[in-house]
Amino acid sequence: MAPAARLLLLSSSTLHPTGYLDYAQAEIRDFLGPEVRAVVFVPYAMHDLDGYARQARARFGAMGYALRSVHETVSPAEAAGAAQAVFIGGGNTFRLLDRLHRTGLLAILRERVASGTPYIGASAGSNVACPTLKTTKDMPIVQPPSFDALGLVSFQISPHFLDPDPSSTHMGETQEERIRQYLEENDSPVAGLREGAILRIEAGRILLKGSAGARLFRRGEEPFEAKPVTDVTERLRWDR
Repeated sequence: MAPAARLLLLSSSTLHPTGYLDYAQAEIRDFLGPEVRAVVFVPYAMHDLDGYARQARARFGAMGYALRSVHETVSPAEAAGAAQAVFIGGGNTFRLLDRLHRTGLLAILRERVASGTPYIGASAGSNVACPTLKTTKDMPIVQPPSFDALGLVSFQISPHFLDPDPSSTHMGETQEERIRQYLEENDSPVAGLREGAILRIEAGRILLKGSAGARLFRRGEEPFEAKPVTDVTERLRWDR
């Protein structure tokens, strides 16, 4: 993670019973600060790009920011390269990563965020901030050229984390069991973000915020329960 990188990573875009990004509005405004007046939006996780852009534009407009979607530009690469801030929304992570690869935005976004351009991700947008998409919950509806993602952080995120329901008769794998399987084959720590959880990353520090906690997983260790507001930098360090 580059020292200048600034990221706001949301488990989801919507928290019941509120509307789109309502629960994160205050955090988004504080994160972007008074300097940022316009946001570049990457809608590639959804099929209806125009409809998704309208939704995001209306919500950010209500917060006082102009929003431009990369799919509406002649050159998505140039739009991303000139962004004051970037927002990547939720949807299907495989489709999103495939389009980031094919549009050449991966390298551009890495460079911009490393140099200090604020990055906001929600759900799939948080997933692709990680080294890979191996901890996504989505179906592989398309096949990206690689599972390698933006690598803006050195840990993995498993959004929409659900705790096991002791009263359920469902016999399938829980999300925690799937994360443990990931750690049987991989070393990267994993943050299981419950709905409403937010990671704010600045100056090399990782702060768990939002309205819900997170379950943090490391290979060879028992999961750690983190509640907001907590500095979880050491828990999510690759080289601890």
